Amino acid sequence: MWNLPNILTMLRIAMIPVFIVVYYLPWEWHHLASAAIFGLAALTDWIDGYYARKLNMVTPFGAFLDPVADKLIVTAALVLLLEVHSTPWFALPAIVIIGREIVISALREWMSELGSSKSVAVSTLGKVKTWVQMVAIALLLLAKPDQQWLMGLGFVAVYIAAGLTLWSMFYYIKQAWPQLSAKVQK
Repeated sequence: MWNLPNILTMLRIAMIPVFIVVYYLPWEWHHLASAAIFGLAALTDWIDGYYARKLNMVTPFGAFLDPVADKLIVTAALVLLLEVHSTPWFALPAIVIIGREIVISALREWMSELGSSKSVAVSTLGKVKTWVQMVAIALLLLAKPDQQWLMGLGFVAVYIAAGLTLWSMFYYIKQAWPQLSAKVQK
């Protein structure tokens, strides 16, 4: 359990309260610092996955905790950003992203109970979706209110992330559809 990939995943979770505190600091550079912490967390996601596979350090604990860590930091960041971007135009993609994570987590748990968890295992599409989310959020964290071009780029990226999020959700539901549409045996 205590291998480098799992330690990096736990570090990513431990970074969440630090990220939140830095985000709210009344310093001029809090945008840059919170974006850097979020970016470092995103980087640990890539590094832990790379080393887990390359060094054959994949563990059940890591397979469980890694996606949880991703969901926690993305959700925390979206909630913080909703305070600053309290418009329907940001709330919509934020709700799509958070809602999808809840739906797919429930779907994976249910499929696991049926013994069919491999049909909803993490796909390349899911990994791309996560990275686009992380880039979009980092851009929005980095953007100061007077940096409209950067904020605009972040909004475009978060809409692309929301689109990929929906696409991946439909992909996983399609994979699980035979079990979801099966008749209940009495």
